[in-house]
Amino acid sequence: QVQLVESGGGLVQGGGSLTLSCVASGRTFSSYGWFRQAPGKEREFVARVTWSSASTYYADAMKARFTISRDNAKNTVYLQIGSLQPEDTAVYYCAAWYGTPWPPESSVPNVWGQGTQVTVSS
Repeated sequence: QVQLVESGGGLVQGGGSLTLSCVASGRTFSSYGWFRQAPGKEREFVARVTWSSASTYYADAMKARFTISRDNAKNTVYLQIGSLQPEDTAVYYCAAWYGTPWPPESSVPNVWGQGTQVTVSS
């Protein structure tokens, strides 16, 4: 069964940092990414990493404080978030694509995780 399971969310003080993890099982995908959905807003693309070359791509607004990475041996994708702000409060979703479609912001993933809540206090 193909599955993406996120972890690492929680309540964080503003200014702090957080690392989210996404463990993939069932198969290996060509690329993995993170999206987020804040209360009352649409889901938005954060970043994507390719599995083979670890090539990364970020939404423009995410480049400064977000870092995506992957660990092939652990079948895990990470999202590091620095200098957390209350506006980062959202459910963060891991996603995977069979290929590496372009542009990733408008390419619907083939598989979604269930999401992990990140809440940033001011």
